[in-house]
Amino acid sequence: MSGLITLLDFAGYVALLLWGVHMVQTGVQRAFGAALGAALGKALGTRLRAFAAGLGITAALQSSTATGLMITGFAAGGVVGLAPALAAMLGANVGTTLIVQLLSFDLTSLAPILILVGVWMFRRYPPGRTRDLGRVFIGLGLLLLSLHQLVELFQPFQTAPMLGMILDALATQPVATVLLAAAFTWAAHSSVAVVVLVMSLASHHMVAPHVAFALVLGANLGTAINPMIEGVTGDDPAARRLPLGNLLTRVLGVLAGLMLLPYLQPMMSELAADPARAVANFHTLFNAVIALVFLPLLTPYAALLTRWLPKRADPNDPSRPQYLDEWAHDVPAVALGNAAREALRMADMLQTLLLYARAGFKRDNRHRMVQARQLDVALDKLENAITTYLATLDQENMTREDVQRLDDILAFTSNIGHAGDIAHHGLLSHVAKLRKQGWVFSPEQRASLDDTLGQLIANQRTAAALFVNDDLRQARALAGEKARFRSIETNAADTHLQKIKGGEVDAAEVGALYLDILRDMKGINSHLVGAAAYPLLARHGELLPSRLREAGN
Repeated sequence: MSGLITLLDFAGYVALLLWGVHMVQTGVQRAFGAALGAALGKALGTRLRAFAAGLGITAALQSSTATGLMITGFAAGGVVGLAPALAAMLGANVGTTLIVQLLSFDLTSLAPILILVGVWMFRRYPPGRTRDLGRVFIGLGLLLLSLHQLVELFQPFQTAPMLGMILDALATQPVATVLLAAAFTWAAHSSVAVVVLVMSLASHHMVAPHVAFALVLGANLGTAINPMIEGVTGDDPAARRLPLGNLLTRVLGVLAGLMLLPYLQPMMSELAADPARAVANFHTLFNAVIALVFLPLLTPYAALLTRWLPKRADPNDPSRPQYLDEWAHDVPAVALGNAAREALRMADMLQTLLLYARAGFKRDNRHRMVQARQLDVALDKLENAITTYLATLDQENMTREDVQRLDDILAFTSNIGHAGDIAHHGLLSHVAKLRKQGWVFSPEQRASLDDTLGQLIANQRTAAALFVNDDLRQARALAGEKARFRSIETNAADTHLQKIKGGEVDAAEVGALYLDILRDMKGINSHLVGAAAYPLLARHGELLPSRLREAGN
């Protein structure tokens, strides 16, 4: 029974260690994720700048996975080339070693203070950066506390015969040791936690130095498996270039490390007499050497990966999300950016539908109806996908700006989706009816329709730009377009009524269809205003609560 309790204690302290690392990572991501993502995007120009950016940002986030998500997003969108993205990943792998170096010192006495300060900040302040930093302090305190408890737990095991047999078996099987550590790291989703655990084992001489180094090699291999298995969405081979490239560098480094392991042990022991420090130094040296070896080779390496995994274009399935990466849920800034990019795809599809309608009123374009139907289905599916994606985000610890951005994205996608329905089931249906009945609009009506559709397409582009740049002047101008479209419809209705009164009864059906088209365009324009202009104007207090005059005035 005592053995079972001890095993449960060990599992509980390991879980506490993993949770502490998770709290540090998510706290930094929520506090500085957006700013760090913007800094990373600006730095991904050259290989050296990308390497430095990946190192620095991962040192702050303490998660190469989070940094890799940002880099993958930039690479998938064509913002950054594959070679700089690989350089940033090399930097990210080096960045994760910095906290391991810090934790190689005995900082246990700081744990209660860090937890106390963290809990006070978390309870005292509303959701925001200060509260997120409190989460970081709590995580650091739990991490140090779990390490201390693991050290205390390991002491009775130093003379345990069963443990001695297991460790003796690992000492003669370095490949099995690497694979065991890789599997554990993959399951734990944290190489930092595994390496710190190995440091604790080594500090109590429970594992020989060469076994500890083999476990570190496995931890470095395991951390590259997660993005490869879980971080890639869709079946486009090009999306796997970056995670596969990172995994292959890890595999080659581990193979070289295994071959050099007998020669590295004496060198690392000379650099640091403390076994824990030796493990931390080996972890840093391994990642630094891989970076030095591969940085000069990234250009041909990227070309090789591109040949292996060519991009697969699938124009027949526009409904498949391209940016909704489920792996980004722990990083709200990245997840919201992914959703915004997918929402802009919806805006592009709406523009295509409007262009089809404009061309249809000029000439017969029935061959475009199949593509229009696909776009309408795609808009509905993407709206549902974006809504589901955002609904699964943890809003409790989001900043106020993150929650506002989430609401703006939902409003944008909903209005664009409704506008797409009107464009397909309204405008394009009217085009089909016009051709089927053999009706012809008057030259004045054709010119008016073309001008109005041209303005509607311009408004669609303005709405997409507003969704990105938050320009208050453009928002006011777009909101003013509602009055223009309302005036166009009113004037057309008056003209139609006058024609009927004047005896032009034959033009009644054509005129009614013309009015239906104008009403649909007015409806689409209203959704464009609701998608981008009204949310921005509301945030700046530029909207009145009602257009109605107060009673008694």
